[in-house]
Amino acid sequence: MKTVLITGANRSIGFETARQLLQQGYFVYLGARDIEKGRQAVQQLQSEGLENVAAVAIDVDDIASIKAARETLGKKITVLDVLINNAGILGGFQQSPTDMDLQVLREVFNTNVFGVVAVTQVFMNLLQAAPQPRIVNVTSGLGSLTKHSDPAWKYYQVKPTAYVSSKAALNAYTIVLAYQLRDTAFKVNAVDPGYTATDFNNHHGTGTVEDAAARVVKAATLGADGPTGQFFSDDNAPEGGISPW
Repeated sequence: MKTVLITGANRSIGFETARQLLQQGYFVYLGARDIEKGRQAVQQLQSEGLENVAAVAIDVDDIASIKAARETLGKKITVLDVLINNAGILGGFQQSPTDMDLQVLREVFNTNVFGVVAVTQVFMNLLQAAPQPRIVNVTSGLGSLTKHSDPAWKYYQVKPTAYVSSKAALNAYTIVLAYQLRDTAFKVNAVDPGYTATDFNNHHGTGTVEDAAARVVKAATLGADGPTGQFFSDDNAPEGGISPW
């Protein structure tokens, strides 16, 4: 049975991603900063008959927590097939590039970028033990520099400084990570789940968590001939769902 770790998986897109992968036969380690909320999410899934799931305490802003999660999983598994870096924060809606609070900027980068790097590095040896490891970095269409430079783009005026720049940085990390692992069995991709109605954006999104999670799951379950180093998005993307960086 293949195994997957999903960060920030106790609610919204992460939770639905866990559900869909369970339905496909994966064993899911449901990562949550608050372990009690993680256990509640596990109970919900198990009540649906999805038994192969366990909660793991992991705060991506805390390297000690990440290492503790690695130690916990290391007692249960020797191989991790999939890592989904889903945990992320917005940082509020008032993010002017000229006067935003630098502490907020640091907090957003800590979660959206440095947390992803830290989790990836700490769990890399478990991933390397898998025959076809997959890494999915959950990003946003707002991380596309190409789209942000196009006045005709429908979200051109949506530019929260911390969030945009952190997701662009995450995209860049995805590119260089995929390049480093290019001659291996790894598939490393960034996925924009779309403008989805969740707690994250006060339910202002237009998409559903089911559709959003399906995009993440598709990248997590790529076959050996699947692409790597790509930015997948259905938002105004060309045929194939590949979005410009």
